[in-house]
Amino acid sequence: MLAEERREAILRAVERQGSITVKELAAEMGVSAVTLRQDVRELAGRGRLTRVHGGARALAPAEPPAATAATASTAGPAPAGERHAVGLVVPPGGYYYAEVIRGVQNAARPLGVRVVLAVSGESLAENQEQVRQLLAGGVDSLLLMLHSGLRPLDEAEEWLSGLDTPAVLVERRVGLRAGQLEQVASDHAYGAALAVRHLAGLGHDKVALVARVESPNTPLLSAGYADAVAAIGLTPWPEYLIDTSGDATAADARFEEVVRAVEAGEVKAALVHNDIDAIALVGILRARGLRVPEDLALVTYDDEVAELSDVPLTAVAPPKQAVGAWALDLALRRRADPSAPLAEILLRPQLRVRASCGADRQAGT
Repeated sequence: MLAEERREAILRAVERQGSITVKELAAEMGVSAVTLRQDVRELAGRGRLTRVHGGARALAPAEPPAATAATASTAGPAPAGERHAVGLVVPPGGYYYAEVIRGVQNAARPLGVRVVLAVSGESLAENQEQVRQLLAGGVDSLLLMLHSGLRPLDEAEEWLSGLDTPAVLVERRVGLRAGQLEQVASDHAYGAALAVRHLAGLGHDKVALVARVESPNTPLLSAGYADAVAAIGLTPWPEYLIDTSGDATAADARFEEVVRAVEAGEVKAALVHNDIDAIALVGILRARGLRVPEDLALVTYDDEVAELSDVPLTAVAPPKQAVGAWALDLALRRRADPSAPLAEILLRPQLRVRASCGADRQAGT
C-alpha cells in the first residue's frame, strides 16, 4: 500500500469511528505502528485530523477545515518547529554530554526543530516514565543517551527494541536486540588504537592503559587498546583500572600503581582516560620528581580540557558534537521515510598532537 493510500484509509477509519488508536489500526492494516504514526502526524499537519496520544480523532465542528492545495501553496510550509519536536534524554552531569547536546542543538536550530531535554534516571522504570512523558508532551522522535548503569540490562534492551517511536541511541550501543532502534556513537575502540599506534610510532614498545573502571567507554577502549597492542606486536602490559567514585581513595592512591611502574622504568608511555585524570596524573608524577614526556609519554582520551594542562596533553578527541548532529539527522530521516534501512553509525575520533607525547622533541632532533 502506497503512503497516500494508507493515509486515505486512516481518514476513512477516523470518519467511520470518530477516533482510532495507532496500535489497533496498524494491526488491522498490516503495517508497522511506526509507519502509521508517521502518517497520522502528516495528516494532522495538513489539518485533516487531530492527533491525540496513541492515535487520532476526527476534527471537532469548531476546528478549522483543512487548507486547500491553493491556500497551502501560497501560505508556504509551516515552520518545522511547529511540526517536529525531538526528545533528548541524557545522563546527569559530565562535560562529555554537554558537547553532544550542543551538537543536537546546533543541528536542530536551522531546521526549526524543537529539542526537549530530559535527564536520565538510574532505574529502568524512571527512564520509561521520562520517555512516556516526552511522548505525551508531543515529541515525535527520541534521542536516547541513557544512564550507563541501567539495570536490569536485558529488560532495558527489550524495552528499547520495542519502542514504536523513531528512536536513536546516542553514544550507547546494543547488539542483536536493537529492534527498530538506530545508533550513533564514537568509535572508541578505534580511538584507543589510534593512540597506541601513535605512541608506538614514537618508539615505545610498551604502552599502558589507564582508565576509569566505571566509565561505559572503558570496555571499548580496552578492546581497541588490546587489538592495537597485538596487531603492532607490542609487549602486553596489565591495564590500570582506577575507581573515581565518591567513596574511592584519594587521587594519589588511585594512581599509585601507575606511578610506581613509571618510577621503575617499566612504563614509559600511556593512554589515560580521561583529561581530568590525565592532568591529575601529571601533577602526581611531578610531585614525585618525574616528568612528562621525558619519563612518561602521555596521550589522554577526550580532549575537553587537555590543552589546559601545564604540559599540554596530546589527546584523542571523540567527535561529540558530530554525534549529536548525526543522531538528529537519523531521527528526522526515519520520520520522513519509516521504511528506510535502519542505520548504525560509528564516527571516528581524531588525534590532536601536543607536547605530552614527546613528538615535538623527536621532530626537533
